[in-house]
Formats: sequence, C-alpha cells, structure tokens
Amino acid sequence: MLESTVRRLSSVFAIGLLTVTAATAAADPLRLSTCLEPAAAQAPACRAVRGDRASGWSEQTRSEVLATHGIVSTSHPLAAQAGLDVMKRGGNAIDAAIAAAAVLNVVEPQSTGIGGDLFAIVYLAREHRLVGLNASGWAPSGATPARLKAAGFDASSGMPPFGIFTVDVPGAVDGWVELAKRGGSRPLAELMAPAIELAEHGFPWSERIAADMAEAFSYNTSIKGDPDTLATYYPGGRLPAAGVMFRNPALGRALRLIGKAGRAGFYEGDLARAIVAKSTALGGTLNARDLADYHAEWVEPLSTNYHGYDVYELPPNGQGFAVLEQLNLLEACVPAGGKRLADLGPTSPLYWHYLVETKKLAFADLARFNADPRFAKVPVEKLLSKSYAQSLCASIDPSHARPAPHGPDVGGGTIYLAAADRFGNMVSFIYSIYDHLGSGVTVPGYGFVLQDRGALFSLDPASPNLIAPRKRPFHTIIPAFVMKDGTPLMALGLMGGAMQAQGHVQVLIDLIDLGANLQAASDMARFQHFQGSDTLALETPLYRLLGSELRLLGHKVEPASGAQMGGYQAILRVPAAGPDGTSRAGAPLGYYRAGSDHRRDGAAVGW
Repeated sequence: MLESTVRRLSSVFAIGLLTVTAATAAADPLRLSTCLEPAAAQAPACRAVRGDRASGWSEQTRSEVLATHGIVSTSHPLAAQAGLDVMKRGGNAIDAAIAAAAVLNVVEPQSTGIGGDLFAIVYLAREHRLVGLNASGWAPSGATPARLKAAGFDASSGMPPFGIFTVDVPGAVDGWVELAKRGGSRPLAELMAPAIELAEHGFPWSERIAADMAEAFSYNTSIKGDPDTLATYYPGGRLPAAGVMFRNPALGRALRLIGKAGRAGFYEGDLARAIVAKSTALGGTLNARDLADYHAEWVEPLSTNYHGYDVYELPPNGQGFAVLEQLNLLEACVPAGGKRLADLGPTSPLYWHYLVETKKLAFADLARFNADPRFAKVPVEKLLSKSYAQSLCASIDPSHARPAPHGPDVGGGTIYLAAADRFGNMVSFIYSIYDHLGSGVTVPGYGFVLQDRGALFSLDPASPNLIAPRKRPFHTIIPAFVMKDGTPLMALGLMGGAMQAQGHVQVLIDLIDLGANLQAASDMARFQHFQGSDTLALETPLYRLLGSELRLLGHKVEPASGAQMGGYQAILRVPAAGPDGTSRAGAPLGYYRAGSDHRRDGAAVGW
C-alpha cells in the first residue's frame, strides 16, 4: 500500500507539472519554479541548500506566532486572515473558526467543504467549560447491506471507495449553525462574506493544493464520470496549476443561501432538493427527510491525564480514544523498560520503537470497537483506564517489533484549524469531505462536492461498524485539546486519515515530553505506521538517521515524504505573569502562541 501511494504521488506530480509549467509561463514574468518540474526544466534555485536560522533550533522552519488579542492557525493563509479579520471587527474565536472554515471550502475544495462533516472541541469562556460537537452525518435511509449487495458490494469486496453509495448526509453546515448559536457573536451572513468574495472573484491555486487536485483526478475514479465535478474543478479538462486563478461562483451561491437562511438554507429548500436530485439520478438513496431530520450533537469530551496534563478527544464514532489509550500505554509501559521517552530522546531507535508498538495496540482496539455509540457499545471507560494500559505492557517487547494486530489503513483529505480570542475562548476544529474531492460527486448549481465518509462503513455483519440507515460511520477526523490544572492550555490537531491519531500522539510527546515549542513540534520528523501492511513510513531525514536501526528491531521500514505525515496546527494559551514574574494556572490571559505545518500551506496569524 505504501509503495503504491508513493508511486501514485510521483506520477501525479509529473502529470500536474506539465500543466503548471505551461499555465504559469505566460502569466508569471519571472517564471518562478515550483521545483516540481522534471529536473532538466527546474530553475537553478531548486539545487540550492537551505540557509541557517539566526537563533533557536536550526531545523525549525519559522518562528512561532505570538499575539494578545486573537490568533488563528489554519492550513491556508487566506483562511487564517479571514478568521483574524472577523476578530478585528469585534467577533470572537467561534466566529473566526466558522469564517475560516467557509474560506477553506473555497480554497481547499479537495479536502473540505459544506458537503462534509466537522468535529470541534471548544473552551467557552463565558461558561467556563470545555464542550464537544459531533457534526458528522448519518447514512441515508436506504443505506443497507442488502442495497450495497444489489449494487455489487459485500463483505469480501468492502465498501466502494467513491461514488454515490459513499455519500452520507453532510453535517458541517449544521455544525456551523450550532457553534454560532452556542458561542458566536456575529451574523452568519457576515461570516460567509470572505468566502463568497473569494468564490465569486477568484484566487490563485497554491502549489500544494494544485498538486492535491491533480492527485485527486488521477485516482478518484468518480471524478471523470461526473460532468458537474469536471465542469466545476477541471474546466476544459485542465488540471489545476499553481498560480492559475480559479473561480467557483456556484459555491458562492450556496454560501449566500446559508448566510441568509442558516440551517434551512442547506437542509431544506432548493439546495436540499438539488442534493436529493443528484443522489437519485446516480442511484443513491438519500432523501429529503434524511437531510431535514439531521442534527449535530453536543457531546462530552473524553480525557486522560498524561504526565500532569489533561488531554481531551471526542468520543466515538471518531478515533480520538485511540490517542488517549496510546498515551496511557506510553505512560505505563515505557518506564517498565527503565527509561522515559525524554531520557531516550528522538535520536534513539528505542524512542520510536515504543511509539510504534503502543500505536499498534491502540489501533487494534480502534478497529475492534469503534462505531456509532447509538448503535453499538464502545467500552471507552475500560479502554481508557490506567489499569487496562498496564495490562497490555507485557505485549510490548523492548527488543523487537511484534506483528501488528489487524486494523484499518485509511487515507483522507482534511483541514484542521484552531482559533483563540481576547475573551479566553479557544476552538479546536476539524472538518473534511474525507478523500481528495470526496465522493467525486458535485451538486449542480451549487459547486460543492459531497463527502465519501460512508466508505468507512463495514459490510461485515459481525462488525459494530456495519452500515445501517441513519448510522454514523467510523470517523477519522479528530480535534484535540489540553487542559492544565483546570485551565485551558492548548488547541491542536493534525490532518490525514489514520495519520491523525498517531500524529496527535507524536506532537503531544514533542510538546510534553521533549519540551518543543509549538512550531518545532510541527517541524520535527514524524512517522506513519500502516496497520494493514505493518509498514513503518519514516520521513526522509528520520529514515536516514534511524531506518537501519529500526529495521534491526524488526520493523518493516520505508522512506516517505511529508505528504504522508498530515498537517498540524496548534495554539497555546500563556497566562498573565504574576507579581514574581511567573505564569500561573487560572491567571488572566496573557497572550497566545501558535504554530502551523510547513508540509501544507499553513499559516498562523495574530493580532
């Protein structure tokens, strides 16, 4: 699987960059190279070496962003700026998150949009409370194993990866509305305005997103069969290219409806009828009642204490409990080997060995138990107990890798954003259409893609995640939050399918055990372990440093690019200093610090 992914990415870049070179040459007088062209066509700059930082860790890509009034960190600069502008006009972090999310639908359509789902963990300053929101959609009323079997899919084949049978009711818009009602301060129409302007007047594709759109075209088999998707995102059969302007006025129309009518603008009326008509035309079973009856759900976040920090994730149907279980395993099992992770450090193969071996155990429970808790019992209390973690320590051999128990290998395209304001509100927010361009099915007249989250249902009758009407599937997207001594400390998240849970653990270890700042935690090398193939993918510098030693420990190791390591954003609250110059938990807000991933187009901006 890993090898095929790498080959697929390489072929996509080769395909896409012929378009990039041709499309940008006339428009850009400097003909700036993206360094993705074939070597013979690259500018001499592509052979340069990187310069040194003036201070701090030499490998850090950029400084943290620090600000007092408000701060936003997203995977795209235009979205971060839109969120910050809302706060400058008097809005709060919840308003900023919604405005940024709407913009991300426009500028990162391969990853997210109103045809998808969202989850959020929010610290509401006026309630002095941490709350969770599950805005993941449910399967259509006609989504049954029998219906899928009639279409040619069963337990042996699994769910289709794309197309109309993977489409669930989109939950994102109801999530926006619920967040705005609970903690927002600005009208929804105002929050939609920056996204509408970009959709109607256009923006230039970035290098990373153009490459992602080319990748989507190469492997999402539904795209080429959907005229609305081709007309919207690949007009004239052209692949998106870095620096080329793109407009989507139809999406602007949809966002205007949402801004004017709120929830009803999406789940009822003309837009809802367009969704149902598209589904029906393609043989889907989604109907008007499926849309009208759907509502997001406020939930209580799950937590565990790791070395004095309370780490929060959302309950199933998401994979967040695997993060907490793995942290418990690391806390319980690494000292049993005589060393703490901080003692071992990131240049030790044993450090990475423990991270991988505990990930395998947590993901085995994830595959076994995760499902919609309205349909299946998920024993999270047991799975998150310290005693359960202790009982699994004997399953870890410090001297050799053990085979990975069966578990899911899932991809996906996602955005994560964080926002915080001068009032003390903090938002950890993730939303997605799952795969690149989701189902590949676009709603005509409204310019957005429907998600393919239903692809993560099972067709195995013994699975708790078996597809059923109005059931929510296994979900990969997870926001995270950290509290310290009852005080909000940090909102963080990481994108990328199965990379998310293991990525959360890696950056939390960077921050809590190793003492990295927020930007350094992003810039440090990561791994992705694939449970199905039991393959350990290491970013290239980490592979060069420790690949051979990890192989000697029994790991099946391969080099990998940053494209496989997700994308991270985080915001940290720093309390005001006391009379003695130190910061104290519970003290008034001092300022915020933020970081954003160089692997994506990420930007953190503050005010």
